Amino acid sequence: MLSRARRLHPVLRRLVHPSPTPSPRPPPPHHATSQTPKPFPILLRRHLCAQPPTPPSAAPPPAVVASDLPAVGVNGVCPGCGITMQSSDPALPGFFLLPSPKSPDYRARLAPVTADDTRISASLKSGHLREGLDASPRGDEAPAAAAEEDKGESNKVLVCARCHSLRHYGRVKRPDAERLLPDFDFVAAVGPRLASPSGARSVVLLLADASDFDGSFPRAVARLVAAAGEAHRKDWKHGAPANIPRAVLVVTKLDLLPTPSLSPDDVHAWAQSRARAGAGANLRLAGVHLVSAARGWGVRDLLDHVRELAGVRGNVWAVGARNVGKSTLLNAIARCSGVAGGPTLTEAPVPGTTLDVIKMDSVLGAQAKLFDTPGLLHGHQLTSRLTREELKLVQVSKEMRPRTYRVKTGQSIHIGGLVRLDIEELTVGSIYITVWASPLIPLHMGKTENADTMMKEHFGLQLQPPIGQERVKELGKWVRKQFKVSGNSWDANSMDIAIAGLGWYGIGLKGEAMLGLWTYDGVDVISRSSLVHERASIFEEAGFTVSKIVSQADSRTNKLKSPTRKNKKKENRDNTSPSTATEPDQTAL
Repeated sequence: MLSRARRLHPVLRRLVHPSPTPSPRPPPPHHATSQTPKPFPILLRRHLCAQPPTPPSAAPPPAVVASDLPAVGVNGVCPGCGITMQSSDPALPGFFLLPSPKSPDYRARLAPVTADDTRISASLKSGHLREGLDASPRGDEAPAAAAEEDKGESNKVLVCARCHSLRHYGRVKRPDAERLLPDFDFVAAVGPRLASPSGARSVVLLLADASDFDGSFPRAVARLVAAAGEAHRKDWKHGAPANIPRAVLVVTKLDLLPTPSLSPDDVHAWAQSRARAGAGANLRLAGVHLVSAARGWGVRDLLDHVRELAGVRGNVWAVGARNVGKSTLLNAIARCSGVAGGPTLTEAPVPGTTLDVIKMDSVLGAQAKLFDTPGLLHGHQLTSRLTREELKLVQVSKEMRPRTYRVKTGQSIHIGGLVRLDIEELTVGSIYITVWASPLIPLHMGKTENADTMMKEHFGLQLQPPIGQERVKELGKWVRKQFKVSGNSWDANSMDIAIAGLGWYGIGLKGEAMLGLWTYDGVDVISRSSLVHERASIFEEAGFTVSKIVSQADSRTNKLKSPTRKNKKKENRDNTSPSTATEPDQTAL
């Protein structure tokens, strides 16, 4: 063992046989400094193998890395979604991977080099590989660059892993953990403040999606605001202190509607009437705003109006269904107000992005506060039952275009595998049906007598969503609702049949009709006055609409059928081939 240790490298020999008092290495002869410098690899090898010299007494002590890491976010809360940050379980929301601690002088060399060490060239002492390079300018620039880097890191917004995945990849990192998140109850969380006659002034922004108004409108919150307003108004008339909450209706995603054919005044009046139909006649709106956060439409007017209603110390609450666009709108308001640091809320086309109430400071000025609340889960919307991939087909991301059919009695129109509209009775020869939904959803128009066959053979394939035939049973029971509609013009839609979370059918006729609508049990379907009166100039034909989904499903079906056809052709060729046929007399021999 000793003979083997003697053959080891000098460094390893010192590790195997440490000496209690290492003898200092004698300085090199004076004539060594006048020789030609050794190449860089040899110098580096000598430096690493040699024992580091003892630092002088005047050198500063080594840096100590603190074990206590600074808090992430404000009060340990993610500024993107509002969830409490944690670093213990990656499967739970709010997970944040703490950065590795760094020493204050982590840019310095690990082994200090003294000025009188003649074994290393001047380039290695200064930290550069090229000889003859002036180190003083570089030494001045390095601290400045480090300061800029530290300054940039200090202004960087730290978010949880879920928000990071939503911001950069448009999806949650762990979809299974989303089921563990509790639903936000605005009535229980904020209702007591609205019902209290004292305290700061309350302003509630009731947000509704323009492409799904009746499905996304927060009816329960609107009824709460209306009831609190009526109770406080009675107290105010009797001279008691009363804090009457103000309700502002905000119609988001206005750019998804065919805006050139719409009048702002008509949409304003239509939205106000639909809000009162959902919340009751007691709802008194302080204003109605049509906005588009993506294009900046109406954001400035909304900000000025909210500041006026909130006053100096008011509380403003933004409430709406999931994926209605609350965070996107509040970020646009923050940009419009010129808040230092810019918007911080996480924006993603994924329902339930915000997980807890988030306070946005200095947006409204003075001491007024603006709060972003988690999206309300509406079980009557079709989107609450769909998977992530199915939601991509249903959600409207571009301006909606009409798809119009001219149908007669005994015909049906499918919107994917989600809804079917049957024309049961007509007082006139035909009726015009315009479908307003995502252009990614395929449609089908055919005879009602073939509806059962369509459901068995094409739902989940050519008619998506749902994606996959096994998903049809998972969505629930197929039920029917009956509607009696009437109109007095062929040139425009007079009524709508809206499906929550999907879109609506526009009905145009001059007469009366009895319609039957089939969808899954629990989905809210209502009839209302028409929002968009126009229809397509070119009508759709019977059968499937041309779409990527239909073409892919057809190609898969053809591939499944093609091997059977080839096998049949091969068997026919084998049976008729002269080489395989045998004569009876040859077999007998």
